Amino acid sequence: KRRIFEGNTVSEVSNINGYLISGDNVFIESRSHPLCDVPEIGIGNQPIDGGFYLFKDEEKEEFVRKEPDSERYFKRWYGSDEFINRRPRWCLWLGDANPVDLIKLPECMKRIEAVREFRLSSSRVSTIKLADRPTRFQTENMPSENYLLIPKVSSERRQYIPIGFMSPDVLSSDLVFIIPNATLCHFGILTSFVHNAWMRAVCGRLESRFRYSKDIVYNNFPWPQPTDAQKARIERSAQAILDARENYPDASFADMYGNLLLFPNLMKAHRD
Repeated sequence: KRRIFEGNTVSEVSNINGYLISGDNVFIESRSHPLCDVPEIGIGNQPIDGGFYLFKDEEKEEFVRKEPDSERYFKRWYGSDEFINRRPRWCLWLGDANPVDLIKLPECMKRIEAVREFRLSSSRVSTIKLADRPTRFQTENMPSENYLLIPKVSSERRQYIPIGFMSPDVLSSDLVFIIPNATLCHFGILTSFVHNAWMRAVCGRLESRFRYSKDIVYNNFPWPQPTDAQKARIERSAQAILDARENYPDASFADMYGNLLLFPNLMKAHRD
């Protein structure tokens, strides 16, 4: 006999498939591009910098105090943890800086040299080669317009993965996925209960946490084809979610989505 246990409920079923649900043995395979006509998804930036370009608030303030002209090179930095907790770090992004200006900034030059030494000490040939370009990242993905951010890992206790829009002056790490050219309608569908149900069924896990993926979750998702009227309704609901979040500027997404009942405006917007 085959049984599925959910909490205190036990169901006897005819078959249990690879996703641990009652159903046929159907498997979602990797796709390098989306199944439907939607924007491509990719990872954020991968510095390979030994942490020398990343700063907490107080570290950044101390650095700028020593070298005030460096402030213009700092950008907010989000990985999964920083986004979910609404607590960004700072990245000293020198890849686009004028070399003549950098030479006049000794503290920045120290960081550049530290990154170079870190890369030269690596056992990976690709990282050693990257030492010749110490102000650049190994992977650079910096959209020129607003983009959508999806954490790679999120708690299994949340009904919805918190996702959101970022402006182009914000840098994202390789611990998140980003979608340039995403619209309000794309956001609405990706944050819907339908997409989250799909994600829970097919995603991988890190321990028991949800591990969102490009090739399995996003690229295989069967997107709806809404009419203009349906699209307008999705966009209104999506904007209501964004607006509801702004009612709680001091709450993190971990607070909101871990205790959704305590945030009635946000819960109603999601249900809509």
